[in-house]
Amino acid sequence: MSTIDFSHLKHMAIFVTVVEAGSFAAAARKLHSSRSRVSEQVAQFEAAAGMRLLHRSTRQLALTSEGEKVYAKAKVLPQLIHEIEAVASPAEPSGRVAISTTHDIAIKHLIPVLNEFQRRYPKVQVDLIISDQKMDLIAEQIDMAIRIGLPNDDSLIGRVMYEERSTLYASPAYLKEHGMPKSIEELAQHKWISLTQMSQNGEQNLLHDEQHYHFTPSHYHQTNSPLVAQSMTLAGYGIGVHLPLTVKDECKAGLLVPIGLGMSAFSAVFTLVYPSRRQVPARARVLIDYLLSADIFS
Repeated sequence: MSTIDFSHLKHMAIFVTVVEAGSFAAAARKLHSSRSRVSEQVAQFEAAAGMRLLHRSTRQLALTSEGEKVYAKAKVLPQLIHEIEAVASPAEPSGRVAISTTHDIAIKHLIPVLNEFQRRYPKVQVDLIISDQKMDLIAEQIDMAIRIGLPNDDSLIGRVMYEERSTLYASPAYLKEHGMPKSIEELAQHKWISLTQMSQNGEQNLLHDEQHYHFTPSHYHQTNSPLVAQSMTLAGYGIGVHLPLTVKDECKAGLLVPIGLGMSAFSAVFTLVYPSRRQVPARARVLIDYLLSADIFS
């Protein structure tokens, strides 16, 4: 049974460098280290191997018979370790990165900023996986996701990107036909568009001056897609609950009108979620860092 721990492979490679450089000092210069540190690492490898590999003198180093045998087998290690490190942490990240998010986040916020990412990292290719449902990142081998809400799974890390409270909107055509609601009580008489993720059986949970209001309108439509809900509000199906961030262009263009009662609904926290493994591939790490710094929801 071997007595050498694989953690000593790098020390073995340093031993090879010392032999080929001819001295600890020359090896230290090549390794950008100190002579004492290199000598200590070789000594640690000798202790782990349980044998003396070098005869040390003030003038020169000489291999022991065991050292000659070890060197003959280990001389490929420095180059091999260099090649492995290049794969694990390439000078220029490359490969494919999979990111999952919803239709509206992808179209309005993610795609517009990926061009700059591609200019910075031309060898990284992005796979966009679009779904309004939360996907199992580990089982599906997805590197990261942009979601609403913090993960409740210890195997995932969630980094907050943006937070905002939703408000009420309707189209000018809908308001022309049904009128602008003038009180909280009138809201329940209107037609509504509900997201199934945010309300059960069409129930509306609203907030006004720190007071909560709950009601179920007699007429409501439901969808599990925020983008479809927005399209239905634009088409005049009823009052919709949307994040100001997602409808600011439509409001500016006069296609949607805020319901002016000072009401708000659910608060949304946009998070970048990724598996909590220790070693994140370089291609994924650069995209994580880029998205967190790009302020994509501004």
